[in-house]
Amino acid sequence: MYNDNQLLSHVFYQPIQIMKLEELFCAKKDQSAYPFIIVLYEGNALCTLQGRKLQLSSNSVMFVDDVDDFHLLKASGSIGVVIQYRAYGPKLVSLLQDTTLMEHCSYRLMDLVKEIEREAKITVESNPFRLQKLFGEMLEELYHHLRTHKQQEDLWIDRVLNYMNLHFNEDLTREQMAEKAQVSPEHFSRTFHKHTGYTYSEYLTLLRIRESQKKLLLGMPKLDDLAQVVGYREGTYLSRKFKEIVGVSPTVYYQKSKRLIVLNANHTACLLALGITPVLGVYSPFLENIKSVPSSQKLKGYEYDITSNYKEIAVACPDVIINYSGGKEKQSLLSLAPIFELPCRQLSWREQFELIANLVDRREVYNHWLQQYDDQVAQCNQLLDRQLGARGTAIVWEIGSQAAYCLNSSHGRGSHILYEDLGFSRPDEIVTHNIEKTGYLTVDIEEIVHFPADYIFVTALPTKDFGKECLLTVLHSEKWQSLAAVQKKQVYFINQYELFYGYDPLSTAAQLQKLMEVLTS
Repeated sequence: MYNDNQLLSHVFYQPIQIMKLEELFCAKKDQSAYPFIIVLYEGNALCTLQGRKLQLSSNSVMFVDDVDDFHLLKASGSIGVVIQYRAYGPKLVSLLQDTTLMEHCSYRLMDLVKEIEREAKITVESNPFRLQKLFGEMLEELYHHLRTHKQQEDLWIDRVLNYMNLHFNEDLTREQMAEKAQVSPEHFSRTFHKHTGYTYSEYLTLLRIRESQKKLLLGMPKLDDLAQVVGYREGTYLSRKFKEIVGVSPTVYYQKSKRLIVLNANHTACLLALGITPVLGVYSPFLENIKSVPSSQKLKGYEYDITSNYKEIAVACPDVIINYSGGKEKQSLLSLAPIFELPCRQLSWREQFELIANLVDRREVYNHWLQQYDDQVAQCNQLLDRQLGARGTAIVWEIGSQAAYCLNSSHGRGSHILYEDLGFSRPDEIVTHNIEKTGYLTVDIEEIVHFPADYIFVTALPTKDFGKECLLTVLHSEKWQSLAAVQKKQVYFINQYELFYGYDPLSTAAQLQKLMEVLTS
C-alpha cells in the first residue's frame, strides 16, 4: 500500500517533434535543445558525440542527451528519423540507463517507429492519445532489447569467443585473451572451461580443425598449405591434431562419403534436388508431400530449434552440418561437426544450390537440373509472349492477420520468378520504398490499395477473423475496385503459403508451374 504523500519515482517521456534524419543538418539550435532519439532504418550515418566518432548502421538506434556535443557528419543515402522528447518526473535520469547506441534492433521496433512517423502527420483530433501510446510501446521495445542484449554483452566470454572465431589462425595465447577480457589468466581459464566445456587450447584447436574440415569439403590442398591457412606451421602437426578430433586423417575425411545434417527446409530441398537425402533434415509440409522419409530422418519442427534437436543431432554423428549463417546455434554445434554456412540474405537460391552441389560433389547433377529449369522458363516465356505480350508490372502480397507483406526477389515467395525469370517488373510504388535492398515491405492491410500493378498475386490470406474482415473491407472498397488489375481480372488469389514459402530449387519449380497456371488460365 502506498502512503498518502508518497511520490512515484516514475519518469514520463513525451515526444514533441519528429523529423527526417537529414533535417538535423539544418535544424536551428533552439529546435535541437531537447534530447532526441535517432532511428536509422537503412544505410549508414556518421556523427560525433562528446568528441568521439560513432557510426550508425541499418536497424540501429542512438540516444542523444547532450545535444550541444552532438554533430551529424554524414548521412547521405540513409533513411532515418529523429524523435525529440521531453522528460517529466520528480527525478530525471538519462533515458534507458545512459545507453548511447543500440544495434541490430528488431523489425518490430522499426515498424513501431514508422507507425509513429505516420501518426505524427495525422491531426490531433483523430486520436490525441495514439502517438503517446506508440511512443511508449517503442520505449518498452527498446528497454526489452537493451535488457536482453546487456546480459549477453556483460559476459566477457562472448567477446572472447567472437574474437577467437575471427582470429583463430593467428598466434593467440591464453594470456592475450585474458588481457582482452580484463581478467587474470587463472580466472579466464576457469570461466572459459565452465562456459565452453573446453580448455582454452582445446577450443582453439577445435576451431582450427573445423576450419580444416570446411576447406576439405571443397578440395584437397597440400597439408602444409592447409596448415598455414588455419594457424599451424606444418602439415604433419595438423594431421595429428585432425585425427585426434575427427577420428580419421584429413585425406580419409576428404575421400569418405559424408553424413549430412541440414538445419533448414531450403537446403534440405537443395540436397533432394541433387538426389541426396540427408541423414537428418528439416522438412516443410511442401517437402513432405514431395519426399517421404522416415520420422527418424526428420528434425523436429518446421523451423530449426537447437534446444529440442541437439541430442538427436549429436547421436547422428554428422560429418557436416549445413545451415544459414548463425550465431549461438553455431557455437553449440561446433563440438559436433563443421558448419557449412550460407548467408541467405546475400545469396540467391541458385547460388546456394550451386554451393551445396559443390560441397557434395554433384556439379553435373546441378548443371542438368538447372538446365531443365531454364528450358522450362524459356518455354513459359514463349507462351506468355503469345498470350500477354509485354509483361508490365507485378506485385506479390502475403496478407497476414495484422499486416500485409510485399515480397521481393531476395525473399522468394514467387517474386524471384516473376522478376528474374518471367520478365515482369516492380511497380514504382515499391521501388521507391527501397524494396530491392530491404527485401520486403510491411504495410497495414488497408494500404495495399495504394500499390497498383498490372498483375497482383496474393500467395497467402489471413487466417484470423480480424485480418479477414480487414481484407474483405479492402476488396469491397471503391479504391480497390478502381485498380486496373482488378478491372482486367488480373488479380490472383493463390493462397498456398506452404508452397510459396520455400526459396529453393524444388519450391521454385513448383511455384513457376503454379504461376503459369493462373496466368494462362
